[in-house]
Amino acid sequence: MKQLTKETWFSIIIAGMALATAWAIRGQFGHEQGAAWAGGIGSLAILLLAGRKDWYPKAIKAAFAGAVGWGLGGMMSYGAVVGYGRGIEFVNVYYGLLMLLVIGGLYGFIGGGLFGLVLADTTKTKIKWHQVVTELTVGGVIFYYFIIEQLGFEMTPPRSEAWGVCAGIGIALLYYLARTGQHSALRVAVFAGLGGGFGFAFGNFLQVLGNVAQVPFNMWNVMEYSLGFFGGVGMAYATYTSEWPVEEKLTLKNSNLLIPLIGLVLLIPFFVWQQSFLMKDLSPTLERLEVADPASLFRMVQWVAFLALLALAVTWIRKFSRHKSNPSNPIGQASIKHVFVGYFALYILYTILITGSFLSFYRIEQFLYIANFLVILWAMPKLTVSFAPRAFAPVKWSYALLGVIALIAVLALIAISTHGEMPGMNRRFELN
Repeated sequence: MKQLTKETWFSIIIAGMALATAWAIRGQFGHEQGAAWAGGIGSLAILLLAGRKDWYPKAIKAAFAGAVGWGLGGMMSYGAVVGYGRGIEFVNVYYGLLMLLVIGGLYGFIGGGLFGLVLADTTKTKIKWHQVVTELTVGGVIFYYFIIEQLGFEMTPPRSEAWGVCAGIGIALLYYLARTGQHSALRVAVFAGLGGGFGFAFGNFLQVLGNVAQVPFNMWNVMEYSLGFFGGVGMAYATYTSEWPVEEKLTLKNSNLLIPLIGLVLLIPFFVWQQSFLMKDLSPTLERLEVADPASLFRMVQWVAFLALLALAVTWIRKFSRHKSNPSNPIGQASIKHVFVGYFALYILYTILITGSFLSFYRIEQFLYIANFLVILWAMPKLTVSFAPRAFAPVKWSYALLGVIALIAVLALIAISTHGEMPGMNRRFELN
């Protein structure tokens, strides 16, 4: 079995950093659109580091699929579940961390699975996307209404139980990938799910310890970074250790590129802008910073954010429209890197604007995003991935999952031994 090279391991870490940074930024925006933007950034990083020429023509499509998959998880509510992890009884804390394993696992499984399906989609092995969408939709509806509405199984009452929709989508995706023999895409889904799930539970554990130690930092952000990092590492590892078909025809028809391109570079950023740059959300920040004319500054921030996304979207749509379906003008690394850098930088610009960090250093983590971004850009050109395929081994994956579940029990025991009752603590089960 071919061993992973040191450069490949570093590439996996850099891919993890990309999704981690974007996911930490996502915490400022939340919901499906914020998660989708982060998923797109992580997917583009994995593709660029892979360095496969036959993947560049479908990189936008793969990034959009990854964005949609990670973004679907944004409908899940987890605030109360995080509170369970801050409790003092083992049962409640362990339950909370296990449910974070489920939630984070669904983020990664769906995002990694859809991303992997695009990589497996070639002219010789076409994926029937209308069938995939139909099966996932039906799976989400059936699971939610049977498990949540009929059987009344609730993860986080009285919050939304939309996790049931994602669980149904995940189960349907698992069935589709197994039934159609998409083993490589299934590996990506499994490892991204294991990474995302463990990262979410471990991140909550770190958040609790940080709060107990009164670390002067945004520990919620640490939890988000952990989810993104381990999810990105799992997704990249599986991508670089799976067998993928080689696409001999290195171009895509523009009709196959237009929808994912518009979705990735225009619609996702627009929805983030439309849902986030609101006066009611920005005014508390502007008041805290004692801005003399908050209304005028708000309008300026709002228009800067909108014009930035519009300028970049128009530039990219025009750029890719010039790639004709012929071998002399293929979509190459330079075009994909241009999107990755601009797309990532725009997300950082949005969080700097919405937090008012361009006026104050009161949110130090905002500037750590820039540091992460610079490290990623510096490292990418220096790294070369050597693919080292591994066997399809679902039994080993089951053991890995059991190991994670056991490790989470240890984390729960450590967590409850470090503190008494603390702010934000929730109880799922009343034990007295």
